[in-house]
Amino acid sequence: MTRQAAIHRAQVAFDDGSFKRVLQARIERPTESQNPARHADLLGYLTEVLQPAFESMGFECQQLTHPKAKAPFLFAQRIESPNLPTVLGYGHGDVIRGLEPEWREGVSPWALTELEGRWYGRGIADNKGQHSVNLQALACVLAQRGNLGFNAKYLIEMGEETGSPGLKELCQENASLFKSDLLIASDGPRLSADRPTIFLGSRGCINFDLMIESRAGAHHSGNWGGLISNPGIQLAHAIGCVVSERGEIKVPEWKPSALPEAVRRVLADCQVDGGANGPAIEPDWGQPGLSPAERVFGWSSFEVLAFKTGNPDNPVNAIPPRAKATCQLRFVVGIDSDDILGALRRHLDRHGFGYVQIAAGRDEVFKATRIDPDDAWVSWAANSLQVTTQKTPAILPNLGGSLPNDIFTDVLGLKTVWVPHSYPGCSQHAPNEHLPPELLREALQVMTGLYWDLGSGDTPHSISTI
Repeated sequence: MTRQAAIHRAQVAFDDGSFKRVLQARIERPTESQNPARHADLLGYLTEVLQPAFESMGFECQQLTHPKAKAPFLFAQRIESPNLPTVLGYGHGDVIRGLEPEWREGVSPWALTELEGRWYGRGIADNKGQHSVNLQALACVLAQRGNLGFNAKYLIEMGEETGSPGLKELCQENASLFKSDLLIASDGPRLSADRPTIFLGSRGCINFDLMIESRAGAHHSGNWGGLISNPGIQLAHAIGCVVSERGEIKVPEWKPSALPEAVRRVLADCQVDGGANGPAIEPDWGQPGLSPAERVFGWSSFEVLAFKTGNPDNPVNAIPPRAKATCQLRFVVGIDSDDILGALRRHLDRHGFGYVQIAAGRDEVFKATRIDPDDAWVSWAANSLQVTTQKTPAILPNLGGSLPNDIFTDVLGLKTVWVPHSYPGCSQHAPNEHLPPELLREALQVMTGLYWDLGSGDTPHSISTI
């Protein structure tokens, strides 16, 4: 009954194809939460796929509902003793739209296809592959030890790709049910494919539109050019007031006052690498004076996601009456999420762009979170990963993207340690989503070792009544 024997079980489950068969069956479920026609698939993934998997490991399962959610939540728990640490897991079974016609020849989003050393399929990176790794690792620990040695709770939702509707309210109303010492979950990418990674929170995210409505209709550019304003030109200048030509944010309230020393320290050995399929990093883009890792994990970034004026597909010789830009701010801890659009309004007004309208996006605002990189749980988890892989794990203060992590930190009051099983070049949310199988194999070993260590009796937890 040893740690290495449990990890060997994980290796065998991968090498004999049994893990691949489980993952294949899950990817075959077209659980697109943005597609109303897939409601039965969302429910079936919970009741026919995941619930039996949890119950086979001795978990008690129940479905939880909330009026805001499009599908139920699955809550599973295995309580072994009130004197043991209690760990909450999280994952989501819904995926982004399949985009079937856009995948490479011979590959479907709804099948696990092995091609040129990669495993393809919608959800393999986000998030079916990741929570499948964690469930298999739990099973390996149980099979080897006979028990977990800790109390395990797990929450699966089916609406993360549509902003997790109802998740916050569900956790507020059931806080005692989810009470735990720690969240350990998996989502998002590693720093690079071959380096185990821990991240401690996520950047916040807000989407909004900038608009100028100048007049009712377009007017001939020969008759009216030089006499009436062009909203496309005006909006371009307004955006230039918000961000420099090299991507440096100009709104003071959108920038943190400083990069915390603990954040700077853990990022010092982190090299951002998107792999062979990733874009080349541009050293002169973004906030000056920061390393690439500090720019994406320690600072805010502003993006224009779309810009429209006139008819781009069929332009005519007319001055357009309106212009619209869909924009996004990713922000870190220290930025007041309730004042982001207010700060933008004041900034535009100060620079003479009072006529530019601001409209909040329909998506829910993700708040920025991070726990202290010096927290005892962080060093404990990093040590576990290093023992398993013989590699120094990357410790990121937060994910560059966004997750509903504030629900776990702010609503449930948990420390959060995320161990991702993807990589930056995985084509998440795009056609041809994939993972290298060797990454999944190592992830199985990492999580089996981590769960084994949770039950070893040497953790920094504080016992609380379950």
